Amino acid sequence: MTDTGGRLLKVYVHPANEHDKWGGKVLLEGMDLVYWSRARKVFVDWGYRGLKGLAASLGLELEVVAHPYAGVRGVWVKEASPPPEIVRVEGFKPLPKRWVVERTFAWMGRSRRLGKDYEYYPEVTEAWMYLGMIRLLVKRLARAV
Repeated sequence: MTDTGGRLLKVYVHPANEHDKWGGKVLLEGMDLVYWSRARKVFVDWGYRGLKGLAASLGLELEVVAHPYAGVRGVWVKEASPPPEIVRVEGFKPLPKRWVVERTFAWMGRSRRLGKDYEYYPEVTEAWMYLGMIRLLVKRLARAV
């Protein structure tokens, strides 16, 4: 979880055989809103769309950031009616707010220890994520002075 500037707020690393939605549930349940009292909205990927009820119970609005045609596999139409046009965007088009987390992953990938997943315990990777963000922020502070 990051803020709108891409700074890491909270991390939960789970096994690869666990769906992202369940990891998001653990992350939201463990979020202490005392530290982030100004947080009102959570932007999520398509895989986390089932967490709207949990976010609402925490007083947060959950907005799914996805292409307009995400999840559309087919459309039912009446017989002899033409199917509706599903507009698909050609080429790469960044989605609003979604690039923030992707940029944070790119920043983290520059940390040598986070370049590959060699850790046995997920908690170790979480600790390295926090250390990587601390290193990045300290580096920015040093440049600003």
